[in-house]
Amino acid sequence: MWLQIIMIVVAVPFGLDHPKSLFAHFATAMHGRHAWVRRVAGVTSASMPDVPDEPAPNLLDLAEQAWRGELDLRFEHHPVHRYYPGACRLTDGLLGFKGIAGFYVVDSGDGLVMLDAGHLLDVKRCFEEVRREWPDTPVAAAIYSHHHVDHVFSVTAFDMEAEKRGWPRPTVYAHERVPDHFDRYQATLGWNTAINRRQFAIDAPHYRWPESYRYPDVLYRRNLTFCRGDLTFELTHGRGETDDVTWTWIPERRILHTGDLFIWAVPNAGNPQKVQRYVGDWADSLERMLPLGAEILLPGHGLPILGADRVRRALQGTARYMRSIEEQSVAAMNRGLSLDQVVQAVTPPADLADEPYLQPVYDDPSFLVRMVWRRYGGWWDGEFDSVVPAAKREQAEAWVELAGGVERVIERARASSAAGRHAVACHLIEAARHAAPESAAVHETRAAIYRENAGRQPSSMARNILNHAALASDQGRRDLASDD
Repeated sequence: MWLQIIMIVVAVPFGLDHPKSLFAHFATAMHGRHAWVRRVAGVTSASMPDVPDEPAPNLLDLAEQAWRGELDLRFEHHPVHRYYPGACRLTDGLLGFKGIAGFYVVDSGDGLVMLDAGHLLDVKRCFEEVRREWPDTPVAAAIYSHHHVDHVFSVTAFDMEAEKRGWPRPTVYAHERVPDHFDRYQATLGWNTAINRRQFAIDAPHYRWPESYRYPDVLYRRNLTFCRGDLTFELTHGRGETDDVTWTWIPERRILHTGDLFIWAVPNAGNPQKVQRYVGDWADSLERMLPLGAEILLPGHGLPILGADRVRRALQGTARYMRSIEEQSVAAMNRGLSLDQVVQAVTPPADLADEPYLQPVYDDPSFLVRMVWRRYGGWWDGEFDSVVPAAKREQAEAWVELAGGVERVIERARASSAAGRHAVACHLIEAARHAAPESAAVHETRAAIYRENAGRQPSSMARNILNHAALASDQGRRDLASDD
């Protein structure tokens, strides 16, 4: 079963076999998963090897280096792809984890409260680290910042523990749309398997999207406040990466949990394969956080930010970035421009280009523009020949015939790539593949061209999708994630 729910954990910037990649951590972790789950549930069986111990880094030291721009966030310390083992005490009564996503555990004085719950990869180490820090303190509650699979899984370990020890199981709080999104995941398992294979360049035929979820217990619409022990948890709904965002403010500790509204990168608001995202609303949520005067920012990805001035700068800068992208995009759309023209017309704020928390290491800024278009402009890209288009293969055959044959197109594609015109080279070789889908020469050239283009991309999302095409052509296929 576990092999069917392999997670989106591949750190392609490192390579699948790099020891710091999430794929390497996952391959090791899977050897011990069955035995550990049985132990938590009180079931005895022959134990498989557990995950070997690794030194846990000090996330606060890394956070300081990241703020000073001293960490390689594009590769070695990528805010999504890099997995840090163990956990880190961020301050008294606050434990931080960084796997695919960041998640946190707060001691309320009357039970523990989880701020997000990590991915399947995190379940074992979350339980062990929490019990190392607080051996006999129940997990009383958890708050999902949204429905994505890297934020919702570790609660299940504490559910099993509660049953075993006779405690109430944790109460999970979330926005009212979260259950619908879990239902959507279950209805689109094949689709989500395919798109995440591409997004993370997963060359694993047995990979399968998770199909079981821990649904929340308490839902809310706009705002919800609950108290536990000495602390108040103020939940506010927003829209950004999803339409079910919850960000949480703990006033007694001046702690702000943003979820994925802050990720130590250009926000993931343009993902080309995912459902609608909300660029302007993202800025709205960040601006609502500013008056709170938070002193600790706990992000959805990446490292914590400590200090009121730094928190304010990060929130303001990210909000202004998002506001600028949306306003420029809508202004261009209001001129009646095509999508291609709109993309060319929008430029991210130049004065934010050097901010370490706004580098395009995950999403690509042009993807955000396309997401704004999709929200306000629909599916048509404004090019008149694409309203009722011919099939891609029919178009390709016509262009290849006009060029004098597939060999001529391959030759020009190679020349374009060598000249640094990588996007043009991809267009040309894709036309050749549509016209001659079984050609070994086409696939050999296609793999080389897409890899070259991928290597030029700062965005890991763009890089991985391009690498996926290269991996497919290595096997003589268009796409490893589809049945064609």
